[in-house]
Amino acid sequence: DLLRRRQRVRAAAVAAALCVLAGGLAVAVEESTRATGADRRPAGALAPVLDPAELLRTAAEQWADTSRVDFTAWPARGGRTSDTELLGRALRAWAEPPGSVRVSATPGTGTVPPVEPPRLLFAGEVDGAAVVLFHDSADRVVRYAEPLSGTGGAALDFARTDDADVTTGGAVVIGRTGDGARFLLAPWIAESTTRDLLAPDTPGRPLAVGRDGVTAAVPRPALGGACDAWPVLQLRSSERIVEKHAFLVTDLGDLAPVHLTYTPKPGRGAPARQPREATGPEALLAWARTACSLRTLSAAGVRSVNNWAFAEQKLPEGGGPADWLCTRAETWRGPGRALVQFLPAAASPTEPATVVADRGDTALCGRFGQHVLAGTHWKAPSGRWYVLAAGSRAVTRIEAKGAVRGAADGTAFAVRAPRDAEVELTAAVRGGGTLPAVY
Repeated sequence: DLLRRRQRVRAAAVAAALCVLAGGLAVAVEESTRATGADRRPAGALAPVLDPAELLRTAAEQWADTSRVDFTAWPARGGRTSDTELLGRALRAWAEPPGSVRVSATPGTGTVPPVEPPRLLFAGEVDGAAVVLFHDSADRVVRYAEPLSGTGGAALDFARTDDADVTTGGAVVIGRTGDGARFLLAPWIAESTTRDLLAPDTPGRPLAVGRDGVTAAVPRPALGGACDAWPVLQLRSSERIVEKHAFLVTDLGDLAPVHLTYTPKPGRGAPARQPREATGPEALLAWARTACSLRTLSAAGVRSVNNWAFAEQKLPEGGGPADWLCTRAETWRGPGRALVQFLPAAASPTEPATVVADRGDTALCGRFGQHVLAGTHWKAPSGRWYVLAAGSRAVTRIEAKGAVRGAADGTAFAVRAPRDAEVELTAAVRGGGTLPAVY
């Protein structure tokens, strides 16, 4: 018994010493983490990741034989993919950017070093700069650019690419100079043209593309001043991916261009329409009147923008037809933004629509916000003013209260009212419930 008691005492002493040692190590690790930054790892731990020889490289034809058609299917292209010195500088700048490197990131995109070797997408020379493009397991595209001459510093840009696909993974901005931009196209792009959204009846013009996938310079949309043109790329996927699939993308200032789509007007008794590519005549006419509203979305990490024609209306006093559109922007990080726009009959196919509502961080007009009611004041040719309202296909009745009162069955409503009349609009929705107007 005495021997057993002595053994227990010695075991307890050893356990206590181990606890003290573990606690001291934990404190030391915590202090070290504070000193180096919680989002940065010690340089030694990054050594394998920073080795150009460890970069992932996709086979040239893998995109045609995979079910994951995204940035993981892009091969390494460009004239300097074997330049280990350039690749090493780019990786080291990513891991620990010096003060001379300008760092930018789209909203919600982390700038921490990769946790494993990234995939090399491009390394070459573009418009007087050596450019390297990576994609990592955190679904980020990272562009490193350094000037080939002069004293200017390098730049490091980050963008999210979560769940990219044939369209949203179809191109990346590889370089910008002045009023133009060059794109690196996905290997599955078989045809590329440019067109102006404000010239819906003008056919697209062929866009030259180099052997490395880099396009000729494309004019950039003017994000300030007069809005008299809106250049976009119209790209067509290879038939090895999908037949007769063309789509539009536009440059809003981020690495990843924005995919533009269109949802047609609701059919009579037909199921709800789904977004489709904005390459048809009806879609192009709608975008011709709403393209300039894209300015409000610049450099916001937008993934795609859909124009949903949720209602049409006959205006009072023979004012002609009017369309109601909800322009919804989806961001890579999740939150969306919706602009409700009113399009009365116009003499010009490019007359800007009137924005009657603007909601940020909303599900409105998206997959989880399929009901919408909006209103506006409108002046008839006679000079008389009206309150107009329209709702999506599930709306069965619209009612107005306040300075004027009225109600109408269906998805459209109009009532005479003073120019600045304050009116509360609500709608009844098929299946029960009420829907307030969005402002």
